[in-house]
Amino acid sequence: MAVTFSFPTTVLFGAGTVRELPRRLAALGCSKPLLVTDRGLVETPAFRTVEAMSQGQWPVFAGVTPNPAEGDVELGAEMFRSLECDAVIALGGGSALDVGKVLRIRAQWPDVAFRKFDPPASPPPLAPCITIPTTAGTGSEVGRSSVVILDGRKAVIFHPALLARLVILDPELTVGLPPKLTAATGADALTHCVESYTSPEFHPMCEGIALEGLRLIADALPRAVRNGTDIDARGKMQVAAMMGGVAFQKDLGAAHSLAHPLSSLCGLHHGTANALCLPAVMEFNAARKPGVYPRVGESLGVRNSTDAQAIAAVKKLLADIGLAGGLRAHGVEPSKLNALADQAFEDGCHKTNPVPVTRDDLYRLYELAM
Repeated sequence: MAVTFSFPTTVLFGAGTVRELPRRLAALGCSKPLLVTDRGLVETPAFRTVEAMSQGQWPVFAGVTPNPAEGDVELGAEMFRSLECDAVIALGGGSALDVGKVLRIRAQWPDVAFRKFDPPASPPPLAPCITIPTTAGTGSEVGRSSVVILDGRKAVIFHPALLARLVILDPELTVGLPPKLTAATGADALTHCVESYTSPEFHPMCEGIALEGLRLIADALPRAVRNGTDIDARGKMQVAAMMGGVAFQKDLGAAHSLAHPLSSLCGLHHGTANALCLPAVMEFNAARKPGVYPRVGESLGVRNSTDAQAIAAVKKLLADIGLAGGLRAHGVEPSKLNALADQAFEDGCHKTNPVPVTRDDLYRLYELAM
């Protein structure tokens, strides 16, 4: 079976690089982008830095919610159409980036429905999208997909046309991120790297990227949580998050299947949900497929690591950034476990877990994570 390897996105990295945005936008032949963000970011220096470059010429859609739903996309697409925008600048965390990327489908491919996503064989090109993350976690800035809640469930809309034309990674824009969100988004990047590396799909390039991402996270994440103004740590976390986003084109695993319903049904931040589920999933996998995690441990700084030492290193890293404890401490009620397990089993990520899982396995994993 043929396998396709593709890393096409242009990435601009470095402190202060966001100042190149107007010039880069003009190089794309665009003059009226829709600036897509969320309500919380509008009050931040990061948003004001970008908005100031527009000189009042870029309309703003700030209607993105923390776990975006179809309605967020529809509202943004309507603004894009009605104002005749010619590009999108998606600024913020994963939610804003996902909505900014996918609203172009609703605006420019109006006959394509999300619920039965079946784009035309030769669709017209989408308007250029520039992604500018203000967190370091999701990797959505380099992704070919967007996650949107449809009918109470997280759905993945995938198409290569969703790729950004340009990614700007400016660590100065993440300085204001509070420690709790720095930890949660960083845990998301950690989970992406662990699960993409251990996915049984064949993609050695992504495996190498995932392992180097883990090395960067082990060094930079605790520093970024302790000192939000550490530009070196902030920059390394942005790169590691992007690497996790690239790596998981190799696919993910059961921790993500567990995490997605925790966001849609319980409102947990996706990175926090991943952090709370990952150790239990790693223990489950290692018991059934010994030898799956030693290189993960070595990337986290454990010489000659075993599975147990790798899992211990992940637990210690999560504890060091304040993400110890279980689901119950974060408001998840045991009465929700059946509904959570049902949705988790319907989620496709567990299909590329290192070992197969059943619906009952996922229920038990929730119990272990409580």
